[in-house]
Amino acid sequence: MGLLKELRRVGKFSVIGGIAFIVDIGLFNLLRLEPAGMGPMWAKVLSVTAATTVSWIGSRYWTFRDGKSNTPVKEAVGFFAVNAVGLLIAVGCLWFSHYVLGFTTTFADNVSGNVVGVLLGNVFRYLMYRHVIYRPEPGAEPTPRRAVVEFEDSAPSGGHAG
Repeated sequence: MGLLKELRRVGKFSVIGGIAFIVDIGLFNLLRLEPAGMGPMWAKVLSVTAATTVSWIGSRYWTFRDGKSNTPVKEAVGFFAVNAVGLLIAVGCLWFSHYVLGFTTTFADNVSGNVVGVLLGNVFRYLMYRHVIYRPEPGAEPTPRRAVVEFEDSAPSGGHAG
């Protein structure tokens, strides 16, 4: 696969990831507000679950559409399993910061869970999506479209069709 095509794929991954990140961070902070009163761990689990759903739809139908399977249920199970590990990475960063280091402010929770954890989780996710979940079958790369249609010359050699 060419470098340009891979860079386009990383760009699409980043756009979908950005949308999922907004869902994740928005829902996380909404659930942490006083009326909801949810603790940081459950808020993170719920926000990542919602963001993962958004990410699966975008990945399947846009970012990795050339590698999507004909069995969406199996693909979704693999996708959500990869994201469960990504969630564990983010929650691990959040847990370490909140409970071990004692950084318990909302700002600290956001930095550890939504910056450090998401960054490390995204590196893992991209590698797993690209090389495991959405790996195109050999020879299954779409044929490039031709800009020019070739016609056979039906005129006899040396003459012009008239």
